[in-house]
Amino acid sequence: MPPPQADLVIRAGAVHTLVPGAAPQRALAVQGDRVTAVSPDPAGLDGWITETTVVIDAPDATVLPAFDDTHTHLIFAAYGIHDVPVHRARTIPEFLDLIRQRAAVTPPGEWIRTTVNWQEVNLAEQRLPTAAELDQVTTDHPVLVKRGGHNDVLNSHALRLAGITEDTPQPAGGHIEHDADGRLTGRLVDTAMALVEGLLPRPDLAGRIDGLRAASADYAATGIGTVRDCMVPVDDLEVLRAAHDAGALGVRIRALVSGFGARTPADVDDLLDRMEGWRDHDDPWLRVWGVKFGIDGGIEAGALEAPYTDRPCYCGTLLWEPDTLVEAVDRVVRRGWRVGVHAWGDRGLRVLLDVYEKVLGRYPGLPRGTLVIEHGGLARAGERARAIALGIPVTVQHPLLHDAAAAQIREWGADRVGDLFPLREWLDEGALLTAGSDFPVGPYGAMTSVWGMTTRQTVVGPQGPRHAISRVEAVALHTTNAARLLGETDIRGALAPGMLADLTLWAADPFTCPTGQLATLQPDLTLVGGRAVHDPRGLAAG
Repeated sequence: MPPPQADLVIRAGAVHTLVPGAAPQRALAVQGDRVTAVSPDPAGLDGWITETTVVIDAPDATVLPAFDDTHTHLIFAAYGIHDVPVHRARTIPEFLDLIRQRAAVTPPGEWIRTTVNWQEVNLAEQRLPTAAELDQVTTDHPVLVKRGGHNDVLNSHALRLAGITEDTPQPAGGHIEHDADGRLTGRLVDTAMALVEGLLPRPDLAGRIDGLRAASADYAATGIGTVRDCMVPVDDLEVLRAAHDAGALGVRIRALVSGFGARTPADVDDLLDRMEGWRDHDDPWLRVWGVKFGIDGGIEAGALEAPYTDRPCYCGTLLWEPDTLVEAVDRVVRRGWRVGVHAWGDRGLRVLLDVYEKVLGRYPGLPRGTLVIEHGGLARAGERARAIALGIPVTVQHPLLHDAAAAQIREWGADRVGDLFPLREWLDEGALLTAGSDFPVGPYGAMTSVWGMTTRQTVVGPQGPRHAISRVEAVALHTTNAARLLGETDIRGALAPGMLADLTLWAADPFTCPTGQLATLQPDLTLVGGRAVHDPRGLAAG
């Protein structure tokens, strides 16, 4: 029998395999795309080393599995790579100047679009720009200002192209904003965004692949090895395939096809027909997980049981009639796919659980994880108990809370915001919980998320510190729990012989380093399937 050989051996201060009951190891070997051995002795795998083996000696470093971001939007990140970087602005004049600079080098008539990962309450003026202000920057270009996944602001040129006037009817599940005098402000919320977004020219395939290459590499640079992309337009599945075929993906992708354009069960049937060719696509780099719907709005429109703080007659928006959503979800699970539904407010979560109870009543044998709660932001004790009893997992995103806290406090008040993402209670009560970022609302990053879940820090200070969890628990939400949600515990989530070599190398131990260091800790190396997708120091190059 030939002696064992490794393509890579890492000797480290600690290899946290996350295998239940296993002590930290000191060495790890990789061959091809798999972990082949671990050892408690730093020299214990030296017999695997040949003249072609790359050896990383890092006696002060720590190895962990690569992290999953179980609710993010890589597609949005890829789109935004070349957009106007308004997330750098701290005031509206700075914001407008960035758009002005882009307009100066953009041919008249071409669209100008902004990045999406910013919050207006973090600007000095604590508000969105208006159509009138955007018109002062340029009247020669249609301008689309995007903030998160629920808000657009257009200049007058873009409003004209979209055919939006002061008399345009309000769309179901959305809002066209007017000022006190009835004039358009340019802001579109939720389903109203569909009036304009289909008008934007699509980048060519090469540009899309370039965006995915850059964005996925940026995720990998933070320790992320797999993303669950939670609103992929069905047409973009082929773009993802092309990026994979071109070797452009730096992370594994589990795609949730967007059902936000569907308003009827018949629309859902049409969507599922277009997904059918992906049913047997079982590539470990790229898989279609299922379909994503939304039961309510976001920061400004999450459905609450009690009125908003700033609007005493408003309790948020439900995007579906519950019985219609039951039929939509039924269509998806009947065809063998899974469903994740955005629920942000406590009323939104209650109604979603009503929907899921009815679906489970029709299909009592559905495997756990077929129905998932995305966010479950304001989860009261009664609804937590219902979700756990029904066996429904929940994806949570502290980075969302971190960046959006000021905006949400303005809408809901500090007490309700302090109760968002009650992680301590979810875990103590027995939920299957996983973690992500919800980029572009929150920043992606492995330790950014761990730091947030353990400190409850936000842009306006800690919110609900009683809901904090430990570092060990927070890491599990991105690794072992994430693999459970995705049904991939046989190949990912831990580091053991035979598992995929998805791992990260850190200069400090995330379990013990100072809190201040944890917040900004980045990996020195990220491997996915044994391939270095982030290696700024060339450690894996030999």
